[in-house]
Order: sequence, then C-alpha cells, then structure tokens
Amino acid sequence: MSLTVPESFSEGFGEDGADWLARLPALTASCLAAWDLTVDGPAMHGACAIVLPVRRAGGEPAVLKVTWPHDEAEHEALALSIWDGAGAVRLLAHDPEAWALLLERLDPAVTLESEPLHEALAVLAGMIRRLDRPGPPGVRHMRDVAARWVHELPVENATGLVPDELLAQAVAYCRELGPRAGDHLVNEDLHFQNVLRGEREPWLVIDPKPIVGDREYGLTTLLWNRFDATSVRGRLATVVDLAGLDHDLARRWTFTRVVDNWLFAGEGSWLADRCARIAVELA
Repeated sequence: MSLTVPESFSEGFGEDGADWLARLPALTASCLAAWDLTVDGPAMHGACAIVLPVRRAGGEPAVLKVTWPHDEAEHEALALSIWDGAGAVRLLAHDPEAWALLLERLDPAVTLESEPLHEALAVLAGMIRRLDRPGPPGVRHMRDVAARWVHELPVENATGLVPDELLAQAVAYCRELGPRAGDHLVNEDLHFQNVLRGEREPWLVIDPKPIVGDREYGLTTLLWNRFDATSVRGRLATVVDLAGLDHDLARRWTFTRVVDNWLFAGEGSWLADRCARIAVELA
C-alpha cells in the first residue's frame, strides 16, 4: 500500500517539513512491512502525526503512528513504556529511526471532549495522579526549558505582542521556579481530545509530550481547550484540588506557559487570543 498523504495534514507544514512529507509514504510502507501489518481503514491525523488503523498478522487491531520528528515527541515511546498501559494507550512496538509507534487501537470518535466538563476534569485529574512517575534520564527537563526562556522570551517579544509587565513576570517565574523544579514525569499535552475511550479501561491517554519537572506544569492545555474566559481560575483550582497539586505553583507555571505559547502562536491566531486572556486572568 502506498500512503496518500491527506492534504489537510500536509498543508500544516512549511518548508521545514517538506522533506519529511516526501519521505512519509516510504516510512509508512517500511513499518507496515517490518511489523507485518495490513491497513484496516482510512488515514487519520493530528497536527504532527499520521495514524493508520491496521491489523497485525494474527488479526489483532492496532494503529500505526508516524510522527514528524520534533523535540516534544522524542520520548513519547519512553513515557508509554513506563506507564505500560496503566491509564495510557499500550505501546506494542517502536521504531525510533522512523519515529513510528505501533499502538493498541482505541475509539477515536469518543474522547473527553464530549463529556460533561466536571466529569472530564475529574478523569483528567485522576490521570495526573495515576501517571505520576519519577522522570527518566535523558528527557527534557523544565530546569533547562526555563533557563532558555529567560533569554528567548524577550527576544521573541521584539514586536511587543505581549505587554512588558506580563513578559517580565513570566521571565521572573522562569528564574525563580526553573532551578528548583521537581523530577516528575509530566505530560505537557494532556487535554480532553487526548483521552480516548478504550476497552481495557474506560479512558486512556494518548499522544503524551513528556517533560521532567513539576506536575503543575502540565495543566495549561486544560484551560485553552474547551475555553471559557469566565472560569479560568475556577477550572484551574478544580483540577489542582482533585489532583492534589499546589495552587500557587500551578498558577505561576500555567501563566508562564501561556506567555510562551502566546508568542509562539503569533498575533491574530485563536491560540494567541486565548493565551492572552488566560495570562491576564492569572497574572
């Protein structure tokens, strides 16, 4: 089978991803052959990975995920192997050179996005507790990220997108919190659409972006997804209470992350608008 890359996926990449997109059909074909897989449905995708429903030689359903190489996804397989299916999708095989994962198949049509908000937040808070592990060696650490942001955030804000007082606050938090960050394995991309219905368990986490540090660092995506500007502090407090986290640390790390993402998203985007409103609320 030769993969036809969906236009809706390829249009999200600029010149940096052109070479990888050109190689993607061959990468996919190589994994299908190496793991003796048969394609079992149409390709799906998120922003950075293509996902194919497949069946293994014995007929077992699975999915093949091939990811665009980037820092945040480098240790996805490691995190999944540490969790070993307990609260997260099970890793069946991994090809690090191809950035390919063979995963158990879940139901992509049923996520926490459609569940009542209070129930979804309770599930997510439970996941934060359940997936807490010591951070493994070699994974990005928040100490290093915070140290880099001290210098990078002012440079990225050369156009003045973020008000000076908010930028200064984010830099100050990086200087203060970074050096004393903890050593937990944290999923910085835990949100409603990344928790799918499973058969082994009612809900399972997919697509982790591992980083080592404070657990409070991983809450930002729970605010800008299913966004409601009137309940930013209330929603953050709910998750913090349910997960047994520190309120002030959660507020400060969340503020710092939304400032970084505000700059990354750039003026005029929906994400920049939401990050700006969250930052103002949490300042």
